[in-house]
Amino acid sequence: MSTIKSQPIKEAFIQSIHEKQHNKQTALFSYVEKMNWMDSLQFYKSGRALYAGERFFWKDRDGDVEIVGLGNIYTIRNEKTDQSRYAETEEKWNDMIKCAFIHNSFDAYGVGPVLFGGFSFDPKQKQEQEWSKFSSAFFYLPEYMLTVYEGECYLTTNVICPSDELDELIDKLESKKDWLLEQACIEQVEESNRPFTHVEEKDTEQWKRAVHKAVKQIRSDDELKKVVLARKIMAVFDEEIAQDRVLERLIEEQPDSFIFSLEAMESCFLGASPERLVRKRDERALSTCLAGSIKRGQTEEEDQHLGNELLNDEKNRIEHDYVVQMIKKEMESLCYTVNIPSTPGLMKVRDIQHLYTPVTGFTEESRSILQFVEKLHPTPALGGLPNDKALPVIRQLEKMDRGFYAGPIGWMDYRKNGEFAVAIRSGLLSKQQAFLYAGCGIVADSEPESELAETHIKFRPMLRALGEMADE
Repeated sequence: MSTIKSQPIKEAFIQSIHEKQHNKQTALFSYVEKMNWMDSLQFYKSGRALYAGERFFWKDRDGDVEIVGLGNIYTIRNEKTDQSRYAETEEKWNDMIKCAFIHNSFDAYGVGPVLFGGFSFDPKQKQEQEWSKFSSAFFYLPEYMLTVYEGECYLTTNVICPSDELDELIDKLESKKDWLLEQACIEQVEESNRPFTHVEEKDTEQWKRAVHKAVKQIRSDDELKKVVLARKIMAVFDEEIAQDRVLERLIEEQPDSFIFSLEAMESCFLGASPERLVRKRDERALSTCLAGSIKRGQTEEEDQHLGNELLNDEKNRIEHDYVVQMIKKEMESLCYTVNIPSTPGLMKVRDIQHLYTPVTGFTEESRSILQFVEKLHPTPALGGLPNDKALPVIRQLEKMDRGFYAGPIGWMDYRKNGEFAVAIRSGLLSKQQAFLYAGCGIVADSEPESELAETHIKFRPMLRALGEMADE
């Protein structure tokens, strides 16, 4: 990997090629430049004309980082059904980076070569048709990437080619870049989706029976403490869904969540998740324990009362502690210091509030974020406890492919840093259909009716972003 001082893009790479005596093999060339402020959503929309099906969007819940990628010049796919999918993804990325020419003179987070994508929740689950454009691991490197970090904007241009073709390709890339930036300065107005005609649900009675069976298994097995069961619904439209408008509404309506969108041809997986899996910045790693939930109140007084009820609810506190203990154990295996508050607080988003405990660790700077992802996924908040007992129960009782729902989604850079969220409050859009997912943590005293009601609350963010249902 080569890093050189700031200068015009063509001069920078020609100089680096001469310095390293490049042998005309194909390599990644990546160039970062600082630019005037630009709206990330407008940049995302401007890329639709050239890069429909090859775009991604990311906004963290703290408002520090926004990343938009346009184009797909390098894809990492993995169909493995075991833990090797993490190591193989990292190995392929490292092979790309070690011989790359990277021109980045900035100390900003999330600039330079960045892979964006994620992992399916359970690679052993048989893939259903709606997830056919994705893989057990699916990431891609964009041609152009806008990063907004702490209010400053950076543009990364990536190209993979032999060095003797670089001169001509850079001229084309610069011309295309100018066009994209011009388009991004023009307000891209999105038409609202027409109301969806109906919602199709799998048999809710069958799902409640599955909850009852899970409770029965938990009560009869001293080791099995928790099983998370999810279900899906499908919203159907008369015309193709305006995906950009759905993303725009998620940004407007869920400002305190991770907002993500990942396109794969005509499919688009997007959502607004409150839950961080892990963030790594140099030596500092941060994870989140998010389990136990209750609805928001109609008034401030009612909301506070419900929050206090959640904080003092034995079932939810036990469920939350399962997650805390698991994440603590896995973080300690990767960090030399781990800090955890003694009691949980509340994380409030628009439709729901959760018990929340942050976990901070300090690790070697050379450790990859994917090592944390591998250790932490799935947390008991989305799988169960212990996972080796809960996952077979999920496969038996859910009878569906979660795909990327509840899996890790996010980004990693060439410095082993990055951030992944847990892909909940999410849906898969494909032409005229939207597949939406929600789940609940089932423990020994769970009641099927209340768990079903909880899924209805968790469907709300995506249903609202899709629009209203047509009158029947």
